[in-house]
Amino acid sequence: MNSSDFSDELSALDAQALRRRRRVVDSPCAPELVVDGRPMLAFCSNDYLGLANDPALVAAAQEGARLYGIGSGASPLINGHMTPHALLEKRLAGFTGFERALIFSTGYLANLGVVPALVGRGDAIFSDRLNHASLIDAARLARAELNVYPHLDLSALEAALAASRAKRKLVVTDAVFSMDGDLAPLPEILALAERHNAWLLVDDAHGFGLLGPQGRGAAAHFGLASPRLLVMGTLGKAAGAAGAFVAGAENAVEWVLQKARTYIFSTAEPPLIAHALLTGIDLIEQGDARRQHLAALIAQLRGSLKLKRWRLLPSETAIQPLVIGDNAETMAVAGKLFERGLWVPGIRPPTVPAGTARLRITLSAAHSEAQVARLTEALTEME
Repeated sequence: MNSSDFSDELSALDAQALRRRRRVVDSPCAPELVVDGRPMLAFCSNDYLGLANDPALVAAAQEGARLYGIGSGASPLINGHMTPHALLEKRLAGFTGFERALIFSTGYLANLGVVPALVGRGDAIFSDRLNHASLIDAARLARAELNVYPHLDLSALEAALAASRAKRKLVVTDAVFSMDGDLAPLPEILALAERHNAWLLVDDAHGFGLLGPQGRGAAAHFGLASPRLLVMGTLGKAAGAAGAFVAGAENAVEWVLQKARTYIFSTAEPPLIAHALLTGIDLIEQGDARRQHLAALIAQLRGSLKLKRWRLLPSETAIQPLVIGDNAETMAVAGKLFERGLWVPGIRPPTVPAGTARLRITLSAAHSEAQVARLTEALTEME
């Protein structure tokens, strides 16, 4: 193999405006960044509550480093499960209202581990078509029968569940869908799962910290409780740090601990991060003012954008997708915004369906009304 082996494939990506590129950020995570050496106002972070560079969280990480060093040294089942990990799992379980929680290094690893731990050959998975890539890959790894139902089509889900004769059934869905920003009707999905003797795994990556009383997540938002419900939440978005957790009934989480390969064979997350997240959960719990400010910014953006050709998808969350359609036009608009000092990512297939390329605008409680106004004015001028 040599460097020319992929030339045609890379050229094809260029021709379709599908090649991705990285930019170098040389400042802490915040709305105002230094990107590729120039100042930029960013609307692309999942730091929804503005905690990633919060002084209290930084101080907690520094304290964690002094107390526990940097690395955990091994997987959790060897000697990597340290005091801050144990404390964080207990805190997360109590905060989300579940019997037990288990920490993973990332949300992707959590989903890749949990789904194959719960189901395998002879079982069946029922997955929303717009689920996150980690759930899609997890379903493939599980080697169970895969049933993909149209986005939020509960009639199709019910029919598939009723027709299945699988030994064990698992419904998997995002809570807040990462590219559309819409919220799954979890009470109805859980009712279907219970009616058909199925488990429900909810990916709450974009809801934890934002939805429910004190940001306790999508399950708390809907008042859900069931021994058949498991929730995966990430700790690198609204919580401002890194990692993820799975919460559920005691026996279900213990089974995941025993069987999830991404847990068993991964080095535990740095203990300083777990220690910092104890403060991060406190900040989430005390963050009603942040959530109220974020809600006001969402309303401001939606009320200010006056569009003719482009389409702002219905979303009451921090994810505000502006569908342009064509790949090249989407990337051209993103490029023009960048030239004006506004960083909004263009999202293209296969991340989103063909013909729905979009700007994925994400708002944070760290944004100001003036910053949001600057974005909406630029978009209105450019359409």
